[in-house]
Amino acid sequence: MKISIVTISFNQCEFLRDCIDSILSQEGCELEYIVVDPGSTDGSRALIASYGDRIVPVFEPDDGPADGLNRGFARATGDVYGFINSDDYLLPGALAAVTDFFRKHPTNVFMTGHGFSEVDSGARTRVYPNVLTKSVMLHRADILFQQSTFFPAELYRSAGGFNVRNGTCWDYEIFLKFLLAGATHQVIERDLAVFRLHQGSISGSGRLEERYFGDLDNIFEATLGRRRGALDRLRTFLLRALRELPRRLLPRP
Repeated sequence: MKISIVTISFNQCEFLRDCIDSILSQEGCELEYIVVDPGSTDGSRALIASYGDRIVPVFEPDDGPADGLNRGFARATGDVYGFINSDDYLLPGALAAVTDFFRKHPTNVFMTGHGFSEVDSGARTRVYPNVLTKSVMLHRADILFQQSTFFPAELYRSAGGFNVRNGTCWDYEIFLKFLLAGATHQVIERDLAVFRLHQGSISGSGRLEERYFGDLDNIFEATLGRRRGALDRLRTFLLRALRELPRRLLPRP
């Protein structure tokens, strides 16, 4: 079973080596690694080229992150796909755990592992993603951890790839498409990845927050044929409360 990983990168040389090394150092898996760079000027392309044939480079202009991912996966030949941003990285043993999971599960299941968010100081906070369902996602009660999410290639192809018009939550949209098409999602209790929060990142800077929530509302309306209303907001509150309940019941250390 081959895993194809795509990394999109644009002027992220500061973080890129850590990302690449975390993926190429994975053991216990068959790996294909594709790095997409639409035109960096900070030395990223030379760094990518320095890895030789261990990386499949895609050096061509694109129309944003979603389009870059589509261009990367157009080269992919694996059975299972994942995508790791250039400022994030995998933990040791991650892809062996992913390989083991998909050897035991059918092609209409995708999965997410646990992991961490990390700030500039190196301090980490554990991330506990929840099981994704249509209701959980549409009502904004999901804890999405894209960095540790992997999916069968067939699911990606059936979904038609990433929506290039979505400039903030292309990962959310494609995972929702998987569920709408009848796929199911599972979470494994294994730390797989680290998500870096820094001023240059979308999440760390918050610069696209208003547009992000607008995109979520557009997806909600396109899916259900109506706008989000008061009852939907109440449902969001209840689903989030239910999401947190198991952790609140755990004994304190």
